[in-house]
Amino acid sequence: MQKLTNKEEEVMHILWKLEKAFVKDVLAEVKDDKPHYNTYSTIIRNLEDKGYVGHTAFGNTHQYFPVITKEEYRTGFMSNAIENYFGNSYKSMVSFFAREEKISAEELREILDMIEKRK
Repeated sequence: MQKLTNKEEEVMHILWKLEKAFVKDVLAEVKDDKPHYNTYSTIIRNLEDKGYVGHTAFGNTHQYFPVITKEEYRTGFMSNAIENYFGNSYKSMVSFFAREEKISAEELREILDMIEKRK
């Protein structure tokens, strides 16, 4: 799975939300600095080249839709992050979040309960 730029990820989140959209629909969802229409058109075409987006043609215009689900992307993204930043160790990842105080002891207990229930 090819890595996406921040703008490409932003567009993918919009497409996952809308399910199908023309470039103008994507642009209408952008909250921050709205770049030119052609900029977003190029981003969406790049996403299509990378295999993340497909389209249906309506004359000269295209309606775009996600080809991969948000869950598929999240799985690939997290696998890459864990491999690249935590040496493929989930223990290192969880301990990182604990040290950074991003996860509480109660949340860790809930995770342990989920693991125990699977056994």
